[in-house]
Amino acid sequence: MAGVQTAVQLRERGWTGRVTLIGAEPHRPYDRPPLSKAVLLGTAEHSAFDLDFDALGVELLLGREVTGLRPAEHVLDTVAGPEPYGRLVLATGAEPLVLPDSAQVTGVHLLRTFDDVARLRPVLAERRSVVVVGAGWIGAEFTTAARAAGCAVTVVEAAEQPLPGALPSEITAPMRGWYERSGARLRTGVAVAALEPGAVILADGERLPADAVVVGIGARPATDWLAGSGVELCADGSVRADAGLRTTVPDVYAVGDCASFPSARYASRLLVHHWDNALSGAEVVAANILADAATDAAAEPGATGAGAEPAATGAVFDPVPYFWSDQFGRFVQYLGRYAEGDELVHRGDPLDPAWTVCWLRDGKLTALLSVDRPRDLAQARKLLPRGVPMDSELLADPEVPVKKAVRD
Repeated sequence: MAGVQTAVQLRERGWTGRVTLIGAEPHRPYDRPPLSKAVLLGTAEHSAFDLDFDALGVELLLGREVTGLRPAEHVLDTVAGPEPYGRLVLATGAEPLVLPDSAQVTGVHLLRTFDDVARLRPVLAERRSVVVVGAGWIGAEFTTAARAAGCAVTVVEAAEQPLPGALPSEITAPMRGWYERSGARLRTGVAVAALEPGAVILADGERLPADAVVVGIGARPATDWLAGSGVELCADGSVRADAGLRTTVPDVYAVGDCASFPSARYASRLLVHHWDNALSGAEVVAANILADAATDAAAEPGATGAGAEPAATGAVFDPVPYFWSDQFGRFVQYLGRYAEGDELVHRGDPLDPAWTVCWLRDGKLTALLSVDRPRDLAQARKLLPRGVPMDSELLADPEVPVKKAVRD
C-alpha cells in the first residue's frame, strides 16, 4: 500500500522522472485488508489494485527481494542484482512474528501475504479444525472467517483479555462474548508451550488437537536487510524517520509499517501498523521528494536563485491514528491515542450490539472506539484534531450526536 500510493502520489503531483516499484512478491501489488476477509473466504479471487501502472509510467520489478543498501553509491541491492536510484522510498512494511520452532512443524500458518491466504483457503473450504494463536486484530478477523466457513476454532491468548496492548482490558472484556456467540472457544491467560504435528500444547498442559494452526501474535518492521547501511533503526526495528518521513541517510525516505516518526501531537515517536497510516504517509513522502528535488535544483551552480532559500519547505507527517476491523459481524473503528489516566466515557452498553467509548483529557477528546456506530467516529474525526472541549455528560448520552456534545 505505502509504496504503491507513493508512486501514485508522485505522478499526481507532477513528478516526471522515472518511478520504479520493487516488490519481493511475484504478484501485482495488492491491498492487504481484503485478504483476511473476502479473499480468504473465496468470495473474491484477489485484491490487486485497480491501477494501470503502464499508463502511470511506473515500472514494476516483482519477485525481487532487497538484500542491502549502499547509500554512498545510491545503489539498492536485490536478489536480481543492483538497482541505482536517485531518491529511494523504503516501504517494506512489517513481517509477522512467529512462534519458536514453528517453521519445523507442518500445518502452521501465518496471515500476511496473498500466498499465506492461498495456503489457508483449503483449510476453510474443508472445514478443518483450527487453533488460532493470538486474539488480536488478525486473530479475530481470521476466527470470524473460519467460523463463517464452518471450522471448529479455538483461540489461545496469553493475556487475560482479547486485543492486549491495543485497548484497555476493561474495554475488551465484553468482546469475549463475541467469540463465544460465534461458536469459537477462547482461552485466555495461557501461553503456548509447544507445537507438534496436529496439536498445540499449552503451558497448563492442555493439548489442543488442530488440523491447522494460525499464528497472529503481532508484527515487526521488515528492516533487517538495512543492517550496516547507515540508515538508523529504532529499538523496535523501525526506520527512524523525521517529521517529513526522511531517514538519517540523504535521499532516502521511509513510509508505512516499516517507519516510525516523531509526533508533536502526541509528544512521542509513533510506529503505526495500519492501512490509513500508509495512505496518508505516502502523500507526505511524495510532497517532500518534490520539495527536496526543487531545493536541490535551485542550489545547483548556474540555477536561477542558486544559494537562496530552499525552493520548497515540504510537508509534515503528524496524523491522528485511525484503523478499523470487521469481526464477528461488527464494524470496529478506533481513532486517536489514549493514555493512562484519561477520562473514560461510555456511549451505550458494551453488551449491546452497538456502542462507543470515548477518552477525554482535560475535557478534550483524545480517542474514540466505536462498534457499529460509524457516525460517532465520523464526527469525532472532525473534532479530535481541533482539540475542542467536550461536555462529558452529553457525550455519555448515545442519543446525543458527538458533535452536539461540544462544550459552548
